[in-house]
Amino acid sequence: MNNNRRNFLKNTGLITAVGALGGLNYETMSNTNPQELIIGHNDFKYKVDKGWAKLTVNRTPLFNCHEMVQDQKGRLIMVGDHVANNILIFDKSGKLLDNWTLSFPGAHGLSLSKEGSEDFLIITDCGWYQDRSGQSKSQAGQVIKTDTNGRVMFTIGHPRTIGIYKDDEPFMPTETAVAPNGDIYVADGYGSDYIIQYDSKGKYIRHFGGKHNANPDHNLSNAHGVSVDLRDPKNPKLICTSRNESCFKFFTLDGKFLYKVELPGMYPCRAVFHNDNLYAGVCWSNDKEGKINWGDSGFVTILDKNNKVISNPGGNTPNYQNGKLQPTLAVSNPIFNHGHDVCVDEDDSIYVCQWNANHTAPIKLTRTV
Repeated sequence: MNNNRRNFLKNTGLITAVGALGGLNYETMSNTNPQELIIGHNDFKYKVDKGWAKLTVNRTPLFNCHEMVQDQKGRLIMVGDHVANNILIFDKSGKLLDNWTLSFPGAHGLSLSKEGSEDFLIITDCGWYQDRSGQSKSQAGQVIKTDTNGRVMFTIGHPRTIGIYKDDEPFMPTETAVAPNGDIYVADGYGSDYIIQYDSKGKYIRHFGGKHNANPDHNLSNAHGVSVDLRDPKNPKLICTSRNESCFKFFTLDGKFLYKVELPGMYPCRAVFHNDNLYAGVCWSNDKEGKINWGDSGFVTILDKNNKVISNPGGNTPNYQNGKLQPTLAVSNPIFNHGHDVCVDEDDSIYVCQWNANHTAPIKLTRTV
């Protein structure tokens, strides 16, 4: 949404605050359903639309909605782990345009590779899934490059086959990122916590991270996400999620550790960039006693260009004391089950994919301020 429209909403008084609870602003929109909520903080507030996706679950069954990207045609492409519908493609109104599957019960990560005017998908099968009885199962993971119609270009398998993993090191990748030169970074977030770098054809270059470095800052713990940060074009960086440590760790593109950004109380997924800001789904948070709240405790967090948290839609107000972020919790009566990923479009709307959310479709957040 552009600034003119946001200013119009403010100046015409269409947004009326009616109360707050735990840092979450409960607001209604004039002449609309009074149950609609405005969430977020500072200049990043959003109207919640839980009915955005126009789906019939009998025709298009869902399990977990893991990640979403927007292609060059403006379509919103989502990966999920229902074997009948690994890929769902929407327009911005929520209409389903297409769907297809690779029959992966562990489909988890989705990245976009823009190659000229053509788009390709890098799909991550983590190998972990639940069967129909709810029992957890696991197998070796894989990474697959396809076109947007599902035609497979190549597959990256277990790193043991090229001699860079020991026999007892599991490979259960969760995410990929694509660099401007086409290099593919694979985050082994449910396996051995390495970041593995391949070239655009899937040829191994190097790996780093893992759990056994002398400097603990170089280690990763649940390396759930990986992203390329181009906000400073002269100094591109790789951002790796170390979810069990509640932080993002920044590396050079050749794997040298730079620094970390701590997000106390949050268990974030991958970093997503829009303009100068960093957005991330928070899968769950701690409770007031500092223990992990495994329940419906997810939200979205937004950081500015200096990596300072400026809004937590669905979470408590960002609170810095002496320059240090204080623990952030989900609000009571949470909007989200588990915020697994976000996609941000050209209007600044956010689409939130949820994990373990009773088979619900993504939620749209329309920016109002």
